[in-house]
Amino acid sequence: MPATIKSVAEQAGVSIKTVSRVINNEGTVKPDTLKKVQDAIAALDYRPNKAARDLAGRENFVLSYVYDNPNAYYVIDMQQGILQECRHNGYELLIHPCNAASPGIIPEIMTMVESARVAGLILSPPLSEMPDVLQALDDKGICYVRVLSGEKAPDTSLPCVLINDYEAAFAITEHLITEGHRRIAFIAGEREHHSTIERQNGYLAALNKHGITQDPSLLIDGTYSFGTGVHSAESLLSLDLPPSAVFACNDEIAAGMLYGARMKGFDVPGDLAIAGFENSPFSRQTFPPLTTATQPTADIARSATSSLISSLKVRKRTGKLSPAEPVYFVPELLVRASTRRDA
Repeated sequence: MPATIKSVAEQAGVSIKTVSRVINNEGTVKPDTLKKVQDAIAALDYRPNKAARDLAGRENFVLSYVYDNPNAYYVIDMQQGILQECRHNGYELLIHPCNAASPGIIPEIMTMVESARVAGLILSPPLSEMPDVLQALDDKGICYVRVLSGEKAPDTSLPCVLINDYEAAFAITEHLITEGHRRIAFIAGEREHHSTIERQNGYLAALNKHGITQDPSLLIDGTYSFGTGVHSAESLLSLDLPPSAVFACNDEIAAGMLYGARMKGFDVPGDLAIAGFENSPFSRQTFPPLTTATQPTADIARSATSSLISSLKVRKRTGKLSPAEPVYFVPELLVRASTRRDA
């Protein structure tokens, strides 16, 4: 039987994708690996199928947004921003929701990339913060852009968009302090999201700046969900000395907290001030509307997509990636009636 690309890969001890790169002269294969593949091709007398090779050589204009996020408003804004930039640059968009905790998440992503011949990936948390996923993509030479929470860019040539959740959380907490609050609770989302850690650290830094000792009973672990806010209201407002203010890790939690507080007879903001984060519809549709940090998710998505497309163009032109400058966003404090006692 004639040799196949699979038998060449097995002979050389590499992946089929690596053999494909060698056949198509992509220029991204290490010299020693290149020699192994070339030797295997010669030994097996492998002759690539011309039609398949012509198809593989065509430039692909498909990007994929890979995400695992229960917040529908965030996902919709991300999709709209990515799609707008894709259309502006002649790319199509493939949406790939997934379960980041699945044991098969890496094969799932790899299969999607290869079957759809995706040119690059847009990754948001928690996938953008998972070292094993990133390493697998790097090993396959797959280009991607990450949306990350933090102040310092990671040590990589691949593009990223950084959201300074720390500074925004500091501003929210300091606003609550200037409104006269000292017992300020914090309700966290999932801790596999680095944004949770950054927002909590900003909260703690603001307390520390103003000499306020953080009470462990006012720190609640949860998920980025309405239900976490409702359950947190029950536990926090049943304390002998309940908080006078709550900073929730996102607007959905804050809206649940507002609902739970109302159920227990607390007036907002008279008895309890509540702030969220992200400026999602949850913050605008409650009564009173929620103080929050306005996060321009669609703009973040457009910037991430633009950076990815720029990297793909550089790689097409030079055969390698050049260091990409990170893009920074700082969510801005947006004060509404839920934290203003004079409202």
